[in-house]
Amino acid sequence: MILDNLKDFNIILASQSPRRQELLKGLNIDFTTEVRSVEEVYPNDLAPEKVPTYLSELKASVFNELNSNDLVITSDTVVINDGKVLGKPSDAAEAKEMIQRLSGKSHQVVTGVTIKTQNKVHSFCSTTDVTFSNLTDQEIDFYIQQYRPFDKAGAYGIQEWIGYIGIESIKGSYFNVMGLPVHRLYEELKNIAK
Repeated sequence: MILDNLKDFNIILASQSPRRQELLKGLNIDFTTEVRSVEEVYPNDLAPEKVPTYLSELKASVFNELNSNDLVITSDTVVINDGKVLGKPSDAAEAKEMIQRLSGKSHQVVTGVTIKTQNKVHSFCSTTDVTFSNLTDQEIDFYIQQYRPFDKAGAYGIQEWIGYIGIESIKGSYFNVMGLPVHRLYEELKNIAK
């Protein structure tokens, strides 16, 4: 393991997301996955950019009986368009509506991450600006039918076909848009001590 300070930790990624698991594996960190059920709701008056950190802390809060060597990583990603949080679409019609809202515009992807040990809870967030070109209904329909992006905030995955053909530019971390700001996470994990 590259981070010697983590060698005595039992690292737990609290996510079923294959993308987050792939990204954390990319840091050459040994970990297991464990997800505990929590209702992902947030106060209506919470500022949109604070929602993902709130939800990542909520996901961490259910890990309340940790061993001294446990380190839990939780995260949540949202898409913010015109000041509104776009979560995961419930069906194809909602997915199409979301992508139509993003078409031809810029939006923010914000990921909140919480690192929790027995003695400490530390949270941070990362923001990436993403600009889509104008997408046709035919392109949007094709993407939804072929990729079924119902498990993705904002109804799209940057690493999928729609990212190839539709994203003009990004400012910030590409991996943040995939669901885990691995550069920032690596920097934060460097400073973790028992």
